[in-house]
Amino acid sequence: MDDIKQPIDIEQAEKGYTAQDIELLSEMEGVRKRPGMYIGSTNSTGLHHLVWEIVDNGVDEAVNGYGDKIYVTIRKDGSIEVEDEGRGIPVDMHASGIPAVQLIYTTLHSGGKFSDKNYSTSAGLHGVGATVTNALSEFCDVTIYRLGKIYHIRFEDGGKLVTPLEVLGTTRKHGTVVRFKPDKRIFSTVEFKWDTISNHLQEEAFLLKKVHFILKDERANLSREFYYEKGLSEYVLNLNQNKEPLGPILYFEDENSQIKIELAMQWCIKDYNENIYSYANSVRTHDGGTHETGLRLGLTRAVNDWATQNGIIKESQKLDGNDIREGLTAVISVKVPEKILEYEGQTKGKLGTPAALSAVNDFTYQSVVHYLAEHKDFAVDLIKKVQTSKEAREAARKAKEAARTGKKSKKEDFIISDKLAAAQSKDYSQNELFIVEGDSAGGSAKTGRDRLHQAILPLRGKPLNTDSVTMERMLQNVEFSTIINTIGAGVGADFDVEDAKYGKIIIMTDADTDGAHIQILLLTFFYNYMKPLITHGMVYLACPPLYGVYKKTEPSKIIYCQNGQDLAAAKEKIGPGYAIKRYKGLGEMNAEQLAATTMNKATRQLLQVKIDDPLVVEKRISILMGKDPSLRRNWIEENVKFNDEDTFIKEVAK
Repeated sequence: MDDIKQPIDIEQAEKGYTAQDIELLSEMEGVRKRPGMYIGSTNSTGLHHLVWEIVDNGVDEAVNGYGDKIYVTIRKDGSIEVEDEGRGIPVDMHASGIPAVQLIYTTLHSGGKFSDKNYSTSAGLHGVGATVTNALSEFCDVTIYRLGKIYHIRFEDGGKLVTPLEVLGTTRKHGTVVRFKPDKRIFSTVEFKWDTISNHLQEEAFLLKKVHFILKDERANLSREFYYEKGLSEYVLNLNQNKEPLGPILYFEDENSQIKIELAMQWCIKDYNENIYSYANSVRTHDGGTHETGLRLGLTRAVNDWATQNGIIKESQKLDGNDIREGLTAVISVKVPEKILEYEGQTKGKLGTPAALSAVNDFTYQSVVHYLAEHKDFAVDLIKKVQTSKEAREAARKAKEAARTGKKSKKEDFIISDKLAAAQSKDYSQNELFIVEGDSAGGSAKTGRDRLHQAILPLRGKPLNTDSVTMERMLQNVEFSTIINTIGAGVGADFDVEDAKYGKIIIMTDADTDGAHIQILLLTFFYNYMKPLITHGMVYLACPPLYGVYKKTEPSKIIYCQNGQDLAAAKEKIGPGYAIKRYKGLGEMNAEQLAATTMNKATRQLLQVKIDDPLVVEKRISILMGKDPSLRRNWIEENVKFNDEDTFIKEVAK
């Protein structure tokens, strides 16, 4: 029998909800209460975001001509120090009655970047970065070299002032040193990662040519300096280091306009992807925006106009922008004045400044047309490459049309694997393809799946490393030809993400080294030959549980755990008499368990595969999947701890 809801006494409820129930938090308390609003998360990503906010202040100084060195030092005590050679944070008394530096570090939306009076462009969070870093730290220590004096101020325990602004002495230096230690009560981890910080500073060095970024790690006695004379050109060179270039890197710059523009680009053969990376005021715009649109429009106009004016194509044979950009790696960086800077949405992922579209469009068109006119041999080779891409795309389109009308030739009549358990729905955007390691797990997955929207494709064996073979060799591999035919959107140059028969591609492997290796092999394939699946957020990794904890007297009641933290919580919850099962493979779970832990949309966990840092991705694939074993050996020796072991191994139930 359903419970009968009792009527609510509104009058009594109103009397119990008064002004005394309204909490008024200080700005610093508000940040600590909801840190995700300011830094996105309290995991490792959010932790390092604190560093970027302080580094950005030094970058803003360098961009505006003050200083050419930025130092980042990871200290042994878990703190981090950032030093720049800028003008130094102002220390004089603000109209509010407190020193400017104290205001900046304790008050949201305070700073000198809301107009172009002191900064022509800026990258920070518009006056919240320093405050947020201070609010989320055990301590934050600021030393300022300014106007011949050394100033110092210190905050502790989430931004509480413990050492008011003081003068320590005199100096000839100028700049700011900020040292802070993240609060372990806020973050799930407070360990700074060398690779994460190193990669970020290298990216900054590419964007800010002729500025030195010096990184030191006292924990491991490591140091590295990033400095690039040619900036974006060297960025593209690094991105394309494992590719075969069609021609040289093209570099164009406009420092005289209101919006300053830098563009570097290079075409590569046997590369079927479009790789455009955009930045606005040194911040990566992952979702593009008006500057990316301007680049695409200007490039398409330039190539078509040059080709028609030189009689290579007719006016009616205009080349498509997608064909022109196939195999292109481009980095576009714009510096937009604060007064016209606009972003779409709450994050800085997409530039919205209308003026950037026309500025970049015209700049790209004029620059590329002039270059092609001066380098005719390269221009002819480029047009030939574009025409080849066009022919391949049109052939793929005709094949797809023939398939839709039932007019498939024998060559095009692809056979889908007999091991595929297809989804019943024709609403492809809602369908999910699970690529599963092994027939045993595949059998359980087929039994436990949602037959309407979930398809299961078991792998017959370990896939090929596609980073070390030709496309022809890859297509001969049974595993990959099966995956290509199952997804149904083509491959390489003729891949069209709109034709994919699944909205999610989910890689489901064992939680061991072999499973991880299979994940890497599959991701390398998708990156090289179906990259839009990744850029459109359609590729995922399933997260099967590592452990199951249960009461020995009630083995049917089990708590599944993803990691050591979950394991500790489960042991505490169950209490004395618990037992632990370590799941070494998916096949150890029956259909009901696999569905509940790894496939059910309401209870599963998925990791979405993203490309946050293109340079890191290229470097990882080059090192881990490339032909040079010495690079892999060096990386493993620097990053893998071979003496680690499961501390709970003796507890695991036999």
